[in-house]
Amino acid sequence: MRLRGILFDLDGTLLDLDLDAFLRRYFSALGAAAAPHFPGVDLMPAVLASTSAMQRPHPGATNKQVFDRDILERTGIDMDADWGVFEEFYRDVFPTLGDGYGPVPGAREAIAQAQALGLRVAVATQPIFPLAAIRHRLAWAGLADVAFDAVTTYETMFACKPYAAYFQQTAAMIRCEPGECLMVGDDRGMDMPASAVGMRTFYVGDDAGAPADHRGTMADLSALLRREGR
Repeated sequence: MRLRGILFDLDGTLLDLDLDAFLRRYFSALGAAAAPHFPGVDLMPAVLASTSAMQRPHPGATNKQVFDRDILERTGIDMDADWGVFEEFYRDVFPTLGDGYGPVPGAREAIAQAQALGLRVAVATQPIFPLAAIRHRLAWAGLADVAFDAVTTYETMFACKPYAAYFQQTAAMIRCEPGECLMVGDDRGMDMPASAVGMRTFYVGDDAGAPADHRGTMADLSALLRREGR
């Protein structure tokens, strides 16, 4: 089937960032910023548990709805009523967490190549963050000005990687069938399962045993797209 869309993972694929280290930094900063507003609440274990709840199957509910419901049950925090606390964090604190991170070499060029060929392009990041946080991470990757066709966020997605529903929804968001898409990512366990719904895969990580249709650098991806576009 003809290639019509590309899904790009963000962390480690477009953005040069160690996700595990970043998540530790992020949760620590979030806890420090939010704890004074919720005295007596053991906040961070609840946030981690509610984040895990988002990453399990929950048909019919967005990731945000699952998180909000779970955190309310655990802590009594109403994310809609108390959103101002978190909005301030994402506005003032989250941008400072990007120190030391930057673009993956060749990533912008690969996106430009895809768009020049008329392909629809999605940022297929794990949707456990609100759009505000993802916009900052795109800026760290030097991609704030790029017009993507879709970005997966916790507000809009009904599943997380590596579940089939995630890849199917993301393909639909760029008006493609899964079999018309290529998933580009660095995580064997989270990105390469896109093949289960019929997507082709391009692996940019360092696991030599990761199953993928293609593998290499972002420059290699650009070369592949040029060949595909002939």
